[in-house]
Amino acid sequence: MYKLFLISQDVNTGYETYDSAVVCATSKKKAQAMFPFEETLHYKHNDYSREEDWAPTEDVKVKFIGTTDKYKPGDVIIASYNAG
Repeated sequence: MYKLFLISQDVNTGYETYDSAVVCATSKKKAQAMFPFEETLHYKHNDYSREEDWAPTEDVKVKFIGTTDKYKPGDVIIASYNAG
């Protein structure tokens, strides 16, 4: 079983930002370091920025919400994006 976490931030709250996501991770620290979108998309297209679209790792809030056997560590189950 792996852990599910709700990650959220209130640093960047404007349009075209993420405010939260449910992610699968092995620890709170690993969940806090995750992006609310696929990291491969971030690096491949270079159109997302952690500083503008999300928040610095130390500003990400993490809450344990349960366990799963359907997802693997690193998976983003769902994310909330504020389109502009």
